[in-house]
Amino acid sequence: MEGRPATHESIVAVIGNTPMIELSRITRGLDGRIVAKLDYLNPGLSRKDRIAREMIETALSDGELASGQTVVELTSGNTGTGLAIVCAVLGHPFVAVMSEGNSQERARMMRALGAEVVLVPQAEGSEPGHVTGDDLALVEERARRLTLERDAFRADQFSRRSNRQAHEAHTGPEMWSQTGGDIDAFCDFVGTGGTYAGVASALKARRGDVKCYIVEPEESPVLAGGGVTSPHHRIQGGGYAMADLEMLRGVPVDGYLTVSDEDAIETARQLAISEGVFAGFSSGAVVAAAVELLRNGHQGDTVAVVLADSGLKYLSTDLWPD
Repeated sequence: MEGRPATHESIVAVIGNTPMIELSRITRGLDGRIVAKLDYLNPGLSRKDRIAREMIETALSDGELASGQTVVELTSGNTGTGLAIVCAVLGHPFVAVMSEGNSQERARMMRALGAEVVLVPQAEGSEPGHVTGDDLALVEERARRLTLERDAFRADQFSRRSNRQAHEAHTGPEMWSQTGGDIDAFCDFVGTGGTYAGVASALKARRGDVKCYIVEPEESPVLAGGGVTSPHHRIQGGGYAMADLEMLRGVPVDGYLTVSDEDAIETARQLAISEGVFAGFSSGAVVAAAVELLRNGHQGDTVAVVLADSGLKYLSTDLWPD
């Protein structure tokens, strides 16, 4: 019927093309703008849906992934949710390997989507809600073992180029188009580094003087060359104190910013209260960093951020007070 909205062939087809908004209330009284890409509105409630689709489709195209083969991946929950969705639609059993330190909502969501979730106990001295590099190393060890035992395909988000490519080919160009090229700076909280690398590359290819910044937890600015004063920060999904991230190799970085747990949490709460944006810890971190840029060095500019995941994934944490 003429004028009838298009019907997509599956949920996988609606990943991406998320909206952007101006955070005009958070920036009230500041000289400049923050524009936010709402990637928590993807089907799996995070930006990681993008890389899940790209990794699986690329592996199928290249012949690395056979029809019906099991997929295994370590995850803090978001990539796992994206993979659970993509694998369910394309007919691949999926095994998510996750630290017990991550929020329980993520494990429950992956199971609801048909994934097998393997929870790995945290390293000695770690605390629930504070996932460290040592915790991640234990998850990596279990993921490798399961990949061999199941004769599975390892998605391997920390090393596959398709991670970065998802953002270089889609997220960054979408942001540029949605703002009409009005982006002076971009900042991102780094997990695997794929979003930063892809978006920064896409923006700089279109305008070389766009400034791109990496955001890290105040207690572990290792990418900036600093030391770890405490690995137990509360910003889930990144800041693992891993100094050598493959996704960031050869990617220009114009500067590094740090955000405290308290500032990340307070800003996430303000996003909800003042902007109606219900997002997670890292979204609070990048918006807090963007505010700092508008106060120091980018007065009058437009700073872009990607809001990585939904606040629904943290209802059991102290991000949201009772």
